This record gives sequence, structure tokens and C-alpha cells, in this order.
Amino acid sequence: MCGVFGAVLPGGEPTDAASIAALGLFALQHRGQESAGLAVSDGEQLMLYKDLGMISSVLDERRLPSLRGQLAIAHCRYSTTGSTIWENAQPTYRLGPGRALAIGHNGNLVNTRELLGRLRGGRTRLPASTDTELLTALLADEPAADTVDALCRVLPRVRGAYSLVVLDERRVIGVRDPFGFRPLVLGRLAPPSDGSDDGLWRGDDTAAGWCLSSETAALDMVGAEYVRDVQPGEMVVLEPGQAPRSVRFAEASPALCVFELIYFARPDSYMEGRNLYEARRKMGMQLAGEHPIDADLVMPVPDTGAPAAAGFAEASGLPYREGMYRNRYAGRTFIQPSAGLRHRGVTIKLNPLREVVNGRRLVVVDDSIVRGTTTKRIVDLLRKAGATEVHVRISAPPIYHPCFYGIDTQVETELIASTHTEPDIRDFIGADSLGYLSIRGVLAALELPYERFCFACFDGHYPEPVPYDAASRKFVLEEPLKGLAR
Repeated sequence: MCGVFGAVLPGGEPTDAASIAALGLFALQHRGQESAGLAVSDGEQLMLYKDLGMISSVLDERRLPSLRGQLAIAHCRYSTTGSTIWENAQPTYRLGPGRALAIGHNGNLVNTRELLGRLRGGRTRLPASTDTELLTALLADEPAADTVDALCRVLPRVRGAYSLVVLDERRVIGVRDPFGFRPLVLGRLAPPSDGSDDGLWRGDDTAAGWCLSSETAALDMVGAEYVRDVQPGEMVVLEPGQAPRSVRFAEASPALCVFELIYFARPDSYMEGRNLYEARRKMGMQLAGEHPIDADLVMPVPDTGAPAAAGFAEASGLPYREGMYRNRYAGRTFIQPSAGLRHRGVTIKLNPLREVVNGRRLVVVDDSIVRGTTTKRIVDLLRKAGATEVHVRISAPPIYHPCFYGIDTQVETELIASTHTEPDIRDFIGADSLGYLSIRGVLAALELPYERFCFACFDGHYPEPVPYDAASRKFVLEEPLKGLAR
């Protein structure tokens, strides 16, 4: 899971595109915290800056003034292929015989080995070890009339999840894989003609600025108006002074990752026409119906458990309270790359409110249990604060299977539900009871059909065939060179 943003402006100051892309990316910080970067084009050449760290430290007032041009793309990374090193930060950049390209990628490819075999020179030509670097090299090498033609030639050979923002000298292109595993939306933005600064506007599409984003919340932050989703199997071509152009490169077979709606995306974003706060609140209401419990109060695991906890309290008639304080300056524990960092993150991030939880029977609502270590630590903290009972309720089904489409769960043994029964999980986390929302309950809350989504991590039905060498897939481009280069 990563965040991508793109901007094309019809005029204004030379640094406006970079500033808007950086601001939009800042709204997507929750999608990746390992690195950030931004690439711009002034119509003749590309310039890129990237580094390890949070967006606010990488793309600050010292760097943005040098990133000049009407076109920009930005990316924040959560690693699913390759180590957390500077070389693997994005956007990637490649100067090929036919074109210069920069790419920001949200997702994960599942046929990386096959694609590597198609690259002239093999891995010796890759300065980084990500599937995005490999894809960028293939596109830069492709003998084609332009970038759009190169994408149309290469993408039919690419399998897996990819929502891309692609930058060349003259255009920004948004691309979504045929399944639409990861979201990508189109927004419209331009300064008002009267010189006032009132944000949203109406006018001629050829005079508009255009944005691409992983989520609608980032469009809100930059004052852009949501236009539509980029469709699965579609690319949207953005050029200054022109209306967006749609190019269909594959037939659509929609399978949006349902975990985007349950957890990943911001609650103020919209997906599939649903506000995600309301969708999660309704999941909490469904959860209360499926797993009722006699308790004194309902509390969320902040912050992502709050909407479902509100719904659980509403449906159950129990009072809602904030039972833990969250340090707003600590990142998400799930998307940190090691178990040690996740454990330390919970210790730093959450602290019980003793006056709220002491002597009370608690219903603790969270959005998921992945490895179980975070939940175990939370239950322990609440018991030490004096809770007499802790009943854990999860507004998602058990995660039995790894994701190959952009989440860093490499093998089933990392997932507690794949190796433990629900009573075993309850005992491991130290809860008095444990209840998960069913797939049927998720769909009832969304009021959408099963066929619109990917539920593979919950039921093992993978829309796109997955690699057999799952245990080594993350570091496939970091294996010894012998036998790989051609």
C-alpha cells in the first residue's frame, strides 16, 4: 500500500504543480511512511527528488522551490517489494532510448520474475530492487511512438496490482490495472478567473488543472473537485491545456481490495460511492448484531477503530467512550516493516485513560487482527489500567491468507488466523471474548455485491493467479545475480 498523487496545471507559478502534488501527498501519509518523493517536468526535462522519511521532512520548503514545471507526480512508500533503502524510494526515473519516465506505483506485481526475463541485460541494469524499477525500465526501453503507446504495449504482459502515476516530458498519465485492486481517482482544479481564491470552480476543461490521487481526501486538501474514478483497465492522459483523454488498454474485471474500505483509506475518503466513515460505522452496527455482549462501555482502538466502535455502541445501546489516548505523532503500527518496530510503536502510541477503563467491562473495537501482537499489547495495557473484562470485537473477518496485491504479508504463517483457531487467538491476546465481523456482514454494511471486491485475504479467492514462491517474493530482485542476468 502506497500513496500516489499527480498534478497538471495550465499555468501559474513554476513551482505550483510541485506544491500541489506535495500537499496532496501529505493527505496520503497514512498509506506509506518509509519514503517520499516528487518528480516534475517543465515540458523539456524531468527533475526528481526523493528520500527516506516522512513527507514533511522530505518535501519541505528547502526542496520544493527547485522542483519547477507544470507537471508533477508524488509518491509515499510502504514497501511490498524490495528493502527500505534510498534506491527503492519512488518515484522511479529512467532515461531510455525513446523517452524519459518517472513512475509512482501503488500495488504489487505478481510476475516479477517473468518480467525480469524480458529486460535486456537483466537485473544488472536495475539500480533498485523494486518491481516498479523493473516496470520503469521496460517502459523506457519499449520501441513505441510515445509513452501512451509504450504503456499499451507493455501493460498486457504485466500481472498484479498497479495504480500508477506516470510522468514524461509532456504529460501525466494515470493507470489502473484491469482488476482495479488499488484505488485511483481523477480531480479537477483551477484558479478562479476573477483572481479570488475560493477553491472549487466551474469552467472550460481545457483551462483546468487536473489531479490524480489514491484517495478523494487528497483532492479535498488541494481544493480539487472529484470527477470520477479511473476505471480498471484504463489510463487517463493529462496534458496542460487539454481535457483528459481516456485510453482503454484492457477489459475491466473489477476487484477493489475490500480492506481499503475496512482499514487502509482515510474515513473522509469516498470509494464505490460510499463515505468510508459511514461504511465503517455500519460495519460496527453489523458487528454488534453478530456478536452482542453484556458490558459497561464501548471503546475504539484509536484512531482507525473509532467509526466501527461508534456503530457498535449505537446498535447495542451501550455508552461510547474514548478509553485510550493516541499520540498523534506516532505512525500506524500495521505498516511498519518489522515486528519489533510494531511492538515499540504500540507502546509509544497508545496509553489507557485509567479513569475511563478502571473497574469496567469493556468492548474494545478494532478494524483487524493481522499478526495479533498489537492486539495482545492493547489488551494487556487495558488490564493493567484496571479493566475487569476486555471483549475484543473486530469489524473485519479473520485474515487467513497473504495479500499479493500491495500489502506486506508474505506468507500465511505471519497471519495468526491462519495458524490458530478463534479460541486460540482469544487466549493469545488475553481477551475474555473475541468476535469477528463476517464477510456477509461487511457486504451488508456496504450494500454492494461480493463480485465488486477482492476478499482474497479473507477467503483465499485470488482474482489474479499468485506466485508459487511466496516466501521470497518481496526480495526477488535482491537475490544473487547468478543465473538472473541475461
